[in-house]
Amino acid sequence: MDIFQAIIIGIIEGFTEFLPISSTGHMIVASKFLGIDQDSVTKAYEVIIQFAAILAVMLIYKDKISLKKINLWMKLFIAFLPLAIVGFIFKDQIKSLFNVETVAWMFIIGGIIFLIVEYFYKEKPNTVKEVEEVSYIQAIWVGISQVFALVPGTSRSGATIIGGMLAGLDRKTSSDFSFLLAIPVMGAVTAYDLLKHYKEFADANWIAFSVGFIVAFIVAYITVKLFLVFIQKFSFVPFGIYRIIFGIILLMVI
Repeated sequence: MDIFQAIIIGIIEGFTEFLPISSTGHMIVASKFLGIDQDSVTKAYEVIIQFAAILAVMLIYKDKISLKKINLWMKLFIAFLPLAIVGFIFKDQIKSLFNVETVAWMFIIGGIIFLIVEYFYKEKPNTVKEVEEVSYIQAIWVGISQVFALVPGTSRSGATIIGGMLAGLDRKTSSDFSFLLAIPVMGAVTAYDLLKHYKEFADANWIAFSVGFIVAFIVAYITVKLFLVFIQKFSFVPFGIYRIIFGIILLMVI
């Protein structure tokens, strides 16, 4: 992987990881069109840029990362468990789904779900508007929703945000909970991948890796900041439309 490829993939990771449009789906498609082999070195690079994205979120939500917020983190841990359990049990079956056609269909299906949910979504007087007020039951529902993200193209943030909205959270709180939930989820995935691919780091192009890390961190930080402003004024309809169009284009070109 050269520096140009590292920058492009870093931008895609940083921009799509926390938006409800599937970072994995975009990475698979981008790698295919850039001619990047999905080998062990590429996997090692993905570990690096995922870690950069995690750090960006931790910086944004640094006020939530403290012992004073232990109750919130207990709820996040509970929400993390369904994905961890199902992902571990069915990891081999999940790997077989990593192809462009699956990504395309999940983009379309996810987009339709977004449009349907937004059409019927109405905030009620008891709608949760602060992430600390999320109940344990709501956290469990978000965690169950996150399991669908194991299918590439679904979007982890998309699944958890929709799950949160259906469980009684407003858009902003659903997004906050989704981004905070990304810390243990992506942290666990990154740690697992690091142990699995640590030998490949010896042969890595560290200049390209370092540039990609910086790019992914900056892009992720800016994207999350702008998204949180956007979602307080607008709905998720544009993301639903984008997913459908992107999925159809993929089906046409594969």
